[in-house]
Amino acid sequence: MSPRSRRSREAAREAEIVEHVAEPLPAEPTTPGLWSDGFGRVGTRSLQVLAVTAVLAVLVFVLTQLTLVVIPVLIALVLAAAISPLVSLLRRKGLPSLVATWIALAAIIAALGAVVWLVSRAVVNQWDELRDQALEGFTELQQYVEALPFDITQEQIDSAVESATGLLQSSAVGSGAIAGASQTVDFIAGFFIMIVVLFFFLKDGPKIWEFLLRPFEGHRYRRGQRVGDATIRTLGGYVRGTAIIAAVDAIFIGIGLAIVGVPLAIPLSVLVFLGAFIPLVGATIAGILAALVALVAVGPVEALIVVAIVVGVNQLEGDLLQPIVMGRALRLHPLVILVALTAGTVLAGLTGAVLAVPVTASIWRAIQVWDGPDLPARFARKKRDETV
Repeated sequence: MSPRSRRSREAAREAEIVEHVAEPLPAEPTTPGLWSDGFGRVGTRSLQVLAVTAVLAVLVFVLTQLTLVVIPVLIALVLAAAISPLVSLLRRKGLPSLVATWIALAAIIAALGAVVWLVSRAVVNQWDELRDQALEGFTELQQYVEALPFDITQEQIDSAVESATGLLQSSAVGSGAIAGASQTVDFIAGFFIMIVVLFFFLKDGPKIWEFLLRPFEGHRYRRGQRVGDATIRTLGGYVRGTAIIAAVDAIFIGIGLAIVGVPLAIPLSVLVFLGAFIPLVGATIAGILAALVALVAVGPVEALIVVAIVVGVNQLEGDLLQPIVMGRALRLHPLVILVALTAGTVLAGLTGAVLAVPVTASIWRAIQVWDGPDLPARFARKKRDETV
């Protein structure tokens, strides 16, 4: 056999071996598993959702049991986010971090003290006048009720007054007073906790966040930077914007109340300012209270004028101030605000209603930047100079 024929036969044999090896094995028949079909995948996802819901429920339960700590920390975080530009400005002027923090805290305490002094002084100076006007207004209201087309006798009015008096003297009111005293103690303790936490947030905020990010590296660390920066910026922007809008509402409504001649115009203006921090319902409740004071102390015509002033200022706020001051990035849908207010009120009462919307806005902003671009290099270089 010639060498050429031998090589041809060997090449043919190698090709046959390669073809035999490359031939795929017959597929073994498979039977669908218990969790591999459509219902199985739905069941798996349902179990995962139930597990996550259980973890969240336990977390919410723990937080509700620790409100004496959680609420002051949240309030301190919100205030620190709002005041941080002032502290940063003082640091850029060359002041040490400790001095800048103390100056910011002193400014806040001075502002709060001035507001409390104005309110208490107005109440003390106008209390006698308000009491006399309230008695006259109650007498006029009683005469108006007696003049209604349907019969309401004097005996029925006296019975209602006696019932109200008995309710005030009942044991339920006494137990409520004891509960109120306990809540006062909790409020004082929470206030001091908030002040201490606020001080450290303003002074060492970036260091605290960097300490919390130590276990993370790479893209997880950069994600933590993005989330922290977006959360604080959103909280600060929301609180500062709301404060500006609340101040405008309080000033205009206070001027209107003073012109109409409603007593306690300054306390009512402060109440309007505080109520503006509860979206949708806060300003409305404060306006209703101002109208009631005007109705009792001045008269129904003046009360209608107060209602018109409150409605006009609220329209000005919603159509002009909100889009300019808050911006589209910080605005939430009214349904989201309503759900957040309800949840916050159920979990933490009035404080929860105040904190619900800014916390919700910051969480939504954190979700938006979860997979977004990293922070610019200038933030990394200046991280130590920034506050919370």
